[in-house]
Amino acid sequence: MKLAARVSQVKPSLTLAIAAKAKAMKAEGIDVCSFSAGEPDFDTPAHIKAAAAKALAEGKTKYGPAPGEPKLREAIAQKLKSDNGLDYKAENVIVTNGGKHSLYNLIMALIDPGDEVIIPAPYWLSYPEMVTLAGGVSVIVNTDASTGYKITPEQLRQAITPKTKLFVLNSPSNPTGMVYTPEEIKALAQVIVDADIYVVSDEIYEKILYDGAEHLSIGSLGQEIFERTFISNGFAKAYSMTGWRLGYLAGPVEIIKATNSIQGHSTSNVCTFAQYGAIAALEESQDCVAEMLQAFTKRRQVMLERINAIPGLYCPKPDGAFYLFPDISKTGLKSLEFCDALIEEHQVAVIPGIAFGADNNIRLSYATDLATIEKGLDRLEKFVRSRI
Repeated sequence: MKLAARVSQVKPSLTLAIAAKAKAMKAEGIDVCSFSAGEPDFDTPAHIKAAAAKALAEGKTKYGPAPGEPKLREAIAQKLKSDNGLDYKAENVIVTNGGKHSLYNLIMALIDPGDEVIIPAPYWLSYPEMVTLAGGVSVIVNTDASTGYKITPEQLRQAITPKTKLFVLNSPSNPTGMVYTPEEIKALAQVIVDADIYVVSDEIYEKILYDGAEHLSIGSLGQEIFERTFISNGFAKAYSMTGWRLGYLAGPVEIIKATNSIQGHSTSNVCTFAQYGAIAALEESQDCVAEMLQAFTKRRQVMLERINAIPGLYCPKPDGAFYLFPDISKTGLKSLEFCDALIEEHQVAVIPGIAFGADNNIRLSYATDLATIEKGLDRLEKFVRSRI
C-alpha cells in the first residue's frame, strides 16, 4: 500500500517512544528510573475529579458544541483576562483535545504550503512536524546557553522574510525550562509588530515558575501585538490532568472560527463531562497548583545540584517548567548514542536532545518522586564517569 507522502516527512515522537520503552521494561520487571515523560506524578486534584464525576452522574455524556462547553469557554476567557491581561471573550476561545491539538488546529488553519514558521531551537519536538504536515517551512533559529537558550530580537528580525507567517514562542520552555523576562518579551513583541507577522505563545507551563520568575503573556502588551497573538494552553501540567486531554486556543475570532471548522470535521467536541473538571480547575481553589509547585521546586534543586556535580555535565538553572537540559558534549557522545547506552546499561530513561534540535544535550524531567531522582542520578553519574 502506498501511503501519503506527508507521512514519510514526519518523524515519530522520540519522547513517546522512549517513555513507552521505559514502561515496557518496567512491565518486564526491570527496575527503570524514568526521566522521560513530561507528566506530573501527582494524581489529579480531588475537587477536579469530583466535578467530572458529578457531570457524569448528571448525564453530561452527549455530544457538545465543537468549540467547547459555553461555561468552560467563558471560564477560560475570564482566566485569560484576570491572570494574563488578555481581553478575550468566549467567542475568542476554542477547547481542544489537549494543548498539542490547539497548536495543530492553528497550524492547519493558518499555514499554507510554502509559508515560513520561525521556531527557536531547542524547541518542543512537535512544532516543526505540525508545520511539515501543513506544507509549511520551519525556519529553525539556533540558540545556546550564552543567551539562556532564548532567541534574541535581532535573531528573530534576521530570520523574518516575506514568506514568514508565524513565530512560535514557548515560555516557560520545554525542553530547557527557561523563561523570557518581561523585557525580552517586550523586545520580541516590537519585532513582531514591525514585521506584521503572527505569534503563537505556548503557555502550558505558565504556572510552574521558580525564584521569582515572572510570566508575561505577549499579547497583553498593547492592541497591535494583541491582534497578532494566539495563546495555546491547557490543563495537563499545572493541574496534573495529562490523560484528560483538555487544552485551548485563544485568538482573533476569524481564526478561532476556522479552527472550529477543522475540529468539527476531525474530532468534534472534547469529552463533555471532562470539561466540567476543567471548569472546577479554573474556578475553584488553586492550592493544588501551589502544592505541586512546592514539590517541583525541591526536586529541581536536588537534580540541578547533582547534575552539575557530575564531571562532564553542565546545566544552566531553569526558571520554569519541570525539565533540565544539560550539555553532554564533554562525554564525547551525541544525544541518541548517550540515551541508548544509558537505558541499556543502567536502566535510566532520558530524552535525546536531537529530538529538540540540540544534539549535544539531553532532557530530564523531574516530574517524578525524589527517591527515583536520587537513584536515577546515582546511575547517571556512574554512567558518565565511565565515559570520561
